[in-house]
Amino acid sequence: MKPLRAIIIEDEPLAARRLAGLLTQQPMSVEVVGTAESVAEAEALLRAPGTAPDVLLLDIHLADGLSFELFERLEIRCPVIFTTAYDKYALRAFKVNSIDYLLKPIDPEELTAALQKLVQRRETAAPAPLDAALLAQVLEQVRQPLKEYKSRFVVRVGEHLKAVPVEDIAYFASLEKATLLHTHEGRRLVVDYTLEQLEALLDPREFFRLNRAYLARATAIRDIIHYTNSRLQTILQPAPPDNDTVLVSREKVSTFKEWLDR
Repeated sequence: MKPLRAIIIEDEPLAARRLAGLLTQQPMSVEVVGTAESVAEAEALLRAPGTAPDVLLLDIHLADGLSFELFERLEIRCPVIFTTAYDKYALRAFKVNSIDYLLKPIDPEELTAALQKLVQRRETAAPAPLDAALLAQVLEQVRQPLKEYKSRFVVRVGEHLKAVPVEDIAYFASLEKATLLHTHEGRRLVVDYTLEQLEALLDPREFFRLNRAYLARATAIRDIIHYTNSRLQTILQPAPPDNDTVLVSREKVSTFKEWLDR
């Protein structure tokens, strides 16, 4: 079987070298036939004779603009694997003539799965043609400013104020009329937000609203157990007060599974 010809378009040299290294470690044979750091370099590379790739590994933000501009300048028929640090971009990029997307830092197993999907699809069907209307919609979305999520919460501890980084938070729990912040170290602190407000303030890649009373960070979910009536029970760490049973709401089970498998 011929090697899979890949082109890497990435404006961070270290990231490009790491990705090239990961490609050489794949179970299938992959040959990197070119790299580029900008839209202009990528366009010149893709127009050059003899460099037609089987797949593009394409970052969203490049040195001189957004990589989506390539679709306006060229007819790209090969599959694309978008690499990005932003879910907002990736979820939309997935619909633009691509087969997959990878969030940075790239996980080697996820890269392997994406390439295997590419090979399987290449054997069964041609890449879908670019939808110009959809591309215009994508470009409009990605040119909007990125939403910034909260990085810390200021809470009162006795007579003092303490800033708690989001990374230290395991989950939030609604208790009667109060909302408690639970840290990974087991501390419980009152915050002046409802769970509904917190959902809008926290990165949805990291936190999920399990039910009416709990909003949990992915790293705090230590186990998931099948419960009655197609429901799921989550085992949180640290354990909730009184060993409260934390179930995923029935209407959220499907979305929860997708969130876990992102």
